[in-house]
Amino acid sequence: MSSATLFTVKNYFAAHALLAEKVNADAFQAGIDLIRAKFLAGKKIFTCGNGGSASTASHYITDWNKMVNLATGKKFRGISLCDNIGAITAFANDLAYEQVFAGQLAAIADEGDVLVAISGSGNSPNVLKAVEFANANGMDTLAVVGYDGGKLKQMAKQSIWVPSFDMQLCEDVHLMFGHMVMKTLCASDIRQ
Repeated sequence: MSSATLFTVKNYFAAHALLAEKVNADAFQAGIDLIRAKFLAGKKIFTCGNGGSASTASHYITDWNKMVNLATGKKFRGISLCDNIGAITAFANDLAYEQVFAGQLAAIADEGDVLVAISGSGNSPNVLKAVEFANANGMDTLAVVGYDGGKLKQMAKQSIWVPSFDMQLCEDVHLMFGHMVMKTLCASDIRQ
């Protein structure tokens, strides 16, 4: 193994610096603006993903619900579709794993709400089904993807794309987006 392929902390930070030059900052801002608009309109903001992206989906909602409310006094109506294990297992067992997110949306989402769908590859069948449902039912959809964006990048109405095939770099930047949303909303002059 050559030294160029060995992991080092310095190389990891350098890879992030290179990636920062490739991402579309305007797409990040558009995603932030979408969530801000839905928050101001009192709409529900849903998130979903699998594996590390499920943790990111949950992390978004934890930060947004708590911190935005503390900073503004307004309710942030965030729901991670990854956090209700009973609903997930019921839909997976009784219907199909591909329906675990779409099934929940059918039960609780309204027209005008937004779904933030997170996927490294952009090809997770259950995430795609959720976006398909959301698009067909008057919701806005925001894909947060990596790799080449997969099907999800094309299917969602808006997308934030991290152009890397390194899953850990993608996940890092996906988390950064959530923090950008939180900092934007907490720094705004929105008050009850």
